[in-house]
Amino acid sequence: MTTHRPIVINDSTLRDGEQAPGVSFTLEEKLAIALALEAAGVEEIEAGTPAMGTAEVEALAEVGRLLRTSEPIAWCRMTRNDVDAALMTGLKRANLSVPLSDIQMSAKLNADRVEVLRRVRDVISYAVDCGLRVALGGEDSSRADFDFVLAAVDAASSVGAHRYRFADTLGIMDPFSVHDTFRRLRSHFDLELEFHGHDDLGLATANTLAAIRGGATHASVCVLGLGERAGNAALEEVVAGLKLIPDTQCSVDLSHLPRLAEIVANAARTPIPAGKAIVGANAFTHESGIHVDGLMKNPLTYEALSPGTFGRDRRIVLGKHSGMASVTGALHQLGLAADKHQTRRLLTRIQERSMQAKRAVSTEELLEFYTQANAPITQHGSPTEMRV
Repeated sequence: MTTHRPIVINDSTLRDGEQAPGVSFTLEEKLAIALALEAAGVEEIEAGTPAMGTAEVEALAEVGRLLRTSEPIAWCRMTRNDVDAALMTGLKRANLSVPLSDIQMSAKLNADRVEVLRRVRDVISYAVDCGLRVALGGEDSSRADFDFVLAAVDAASSVGAHRYRFADTLGIMDPFSVHDTFRRLRSHFDLELEFHGHDDLGLATANTLAAIRGGATHASVCVLGLGERAGNAALEEVVAGLKLIPDTQCSVDLSHLPRLAEIVANAARTPIPAGKAIVGANAFTHESGIHVDGLMKNPLTYEALSPGTFGRDRRIVLGKHSGMASVTGALHQLGLAADKHQTRRLLTRIQERSMQAKRAVSTEELLEFYTQANAPITQHGSPTEMRV
């Protein structure tokens, strides 16, 4: 019997996602997002940064009281003061982050490697003694000396850390280097390994999946890829992509993803791009005549992912690239019929209107063209698009 390796999703929408330029969640929005994440089956929620102040501490405490199955986590810098702030929230888990690259250690901390290792041992042991379950977050790990990364993880593990989060903070890695890095990390450590990838090169999702193939047990993501600069690995893309990695399993219910994305987009005041993978309006929309003809014969011809898996419908729209099969199918949806000559004339009108208006042609316009062709209308439809 095949054993499936569980992959835990750690969502950081309420922390790193809120750090996207111009994004600020109200308490009500934070709670709604947390509940939606929990309902979707997300196991871990990085809920915020307690060192930001009283309001954030209270928000984290409220999230912690609200959740029943998902585990809330506080994000902290590698300082005892940040640990004290985390303790005020009542949460039981914390991610303690520290720069591991020489450039960030020097510029941000005015510290060298020896000092950073000292802080790792001191602060993590302090947090563990205070009753927190602690993960080491290695900021800018992708630009750090690998031997120093090993030393930092070893130091953290020796004083009670249960996990290491490798952060590609500037999004400079590629899937091949990520995979190799995690294979090396896994050969050295048995503790939990997490990847936190930024999307500066558009590779965050691919890098996250590569980390999992290389041995990562946890994936740090944000809904819609929300986050600083170009954002982070998108939750919806990663959990859908996991379905393509053999022998892995994930607790997230894919049918919840569209609603989850809608809640976050509304709270962030950020429209979901039509072409966004999985949750965008056009993700399961087809216009090309060749594609539609294939879909009508067998959906697997042009849909490796079924829209029903995500609680969505397939949409077929009429436009410049439509073919005869699209028009015939649209007429059939409306209870109408036309011979080949009428259908071809209708297709010409549809293509002309689409090119002129630079958009898809609506059902009302199709009915208009049908009427002008002097064919009797047997039934009127109200939808503006065809769903199958």
